[in-house]
Amino acid sequence: MKRFRHTLIALAALAAGVPGLRMQAQYGRSVYNFLEIPTSAHVFALGGTNVALIDDDITLVDQNPALLGQEMDMQLGFSYMLHMQTSNFASVRFGMAAGERGAWAAGIRYLNYGSFRQTEADGTEGGSFKPQDIVFEGSYSHDFTDRLRGGINMKMVYSNYEIYSAFAMAADVGVNYYNEEKDLSLSLVFKNMGGQLKRFDKSYDRLPFDIQAGYMQSLGTSPISIGITATNLVRWKMPYYSHKKDSEEIELKQNFISNLFRHLIFGLQYSNEKFYLALSYDYKTATDMATFQRNFFSGFKVGLGLKVKSFAFGVAYAMPHKSASNLMVNLTTDLWELTH
Repeated sequence: MKRFRHTLIALAALAAGVPGLRMQAQYGRSVYNFLEIPTSAHVFALGGTNVALIDDDITLVDQNPALLGQEMDMQLGFSYMLHMQTSNFASVRFGMAAGERGAWAAGIRYLNYGSFRQTEADGTEGGSFKPQDIVFEGSYSHDFTDRLRGGINMKMVYSNYEIYSAFAMAADVGVNYYNEEKDLSLSLVFKNMGGQLKRFDKSYDRLPFDIQAGYMQSLGTSPISIGITATNLVRWKMPYYSHKKDSEEIELKQNFISNLFRHLIFGLQYSNEKFYLALSYDYKTATDMATFQRNFFSGFKVGLGLKVKSFAFGVAYAMPHKSASNLMVNLTTDLWELTH
């Protein structure tokens, strides 16, 4: 059982993009951290979390169910990510309008972490296994006014790791305020509220509950917009480990400024009706890599997207440290335009 718990920790670290177990113990991260991986390449390019991005894109719904709307009627979206060069994450989601002010969506996410060696306590190898997670989702949103929208996303999560399995249920609840005249978007989301119904073993594993807030606005009448997303609002202190200068010793760093910026993700994009180019910086990712092979690109993400007739394509890339990278692509299509 101890070997299995170590496997869960390793999977949590992998899903979080952290190549080591120290961070898992440091932040008390959940084995369900894969729920934090976005299904939108546009969101990934803007930092991996963005709850206020306004776009006609069904893959945004996992970030904030209040981003779902009637403008996504009959839209189908596919996503794929090659994560840390070992894991494969894929998703599909479909949305439709519901009445005059509502919309609903349904989707599924599949996560395969590659092959793990099965090793006993005495070092004997007993083959290999492939951990997998599947998430079934259903979302609903409603326009309260022309500028204010609310939504809820329900998730059923099934995990299978070797001979162990677990089942959990979670809900996201969010609101979004969008002023089209000022191109101003503000959001607040309560994510992953819920728990395990079936445990892996004797103890329950918690879900990565979080409160997130987002701001996004264009700069005047220009096609350039900026975004700031605040994450991990359920806790303030977020220390990290770093090598001391000219030494192999590791020290724990924590101060007010560091804690503040480890909660914030900054995004910048150029966009029009047919194209976007996005760049972001996540200080937390950069500092998480401080004890590993961090490079100049740690914390940065970049991506672009194109819309051609009834199709939209997006791609995003990140290189958190020297030995691994993340590549994400997605494709959405308007089935109504495609068939009429």
